Amino acid sequence: MDKNKLNDAVTKAFETKGKRNFTQSVELVVNFRGIDFSKPENRLNLDISLPKGKGGKEPKIALIAEAAVIDQAKKANPDLIIQPADLPSYASKDKLKMLADDYVLLSQPNLMGQVAKSLGQYLGPRGKLPRPITGNVVELIDRAKRSVRVVSKGKYLPVAHIFVGTEKMSPTEVVENAEAVYDAIKAKVNESNIKSVYLKLTMGSPVRVF
Repeated sequence: MDKNKLNDAVTKAFETKGKRNFTQSVELVVNFRGIDFSKPENRLNLDISLPKGKGGKEPKIALIAEAAVIDQAKKANPDLIIQPADLPSYASKDKLKMLADDYVLLSQPNLMGQVAKSLGQYLGPRGKLPRPITGNVVELIDRAKRSVRVVSKGKYLPVAHIFVGTEKMSPTEVVENAEAVYDAIKAKVNESNIKSVYLKLTMGSPVRVF
């Protein structure tokens, strides 16, 4: 992707953003061609860390873990801590919806079976099952706060809308985030299968990148 074209698109989008009573998000819109996303091997399921963060729209983190991991994770201030014995209490419809809508979930790998039993029937079909904790839990929480997920929607929806920042960020920061997202997608999908790319603020019109 030509960085000059991306810079021009971000500048144009910011120039026409107008004044709103909320902070607008910035999305990269990627249109694909020639890919059957109904085939498992073609599906996009990427977690991409934004190098410049999310401009104040960081997600809340729910940690499912035992005492030793919880003690380590407290340095990163997770928003919700769920211990194994508490899992059944989160199986109600209201709490499951809360977890799916409001949180990114992280879980110790050895607890994934318990998570699946209590929460999997609701979270699984929505693509909201916890990410397994591997390595340093503090670094993982920080990465989760910075990350966006790119998931293909099926054969007949060959498009992805990916958050790359907010209007409060500088255009340079948005460009760097957008480049990271595009590069991650290009590593999974042949660039010839990318039909077009646009940049869009929440209430703005799409601006063509290429």
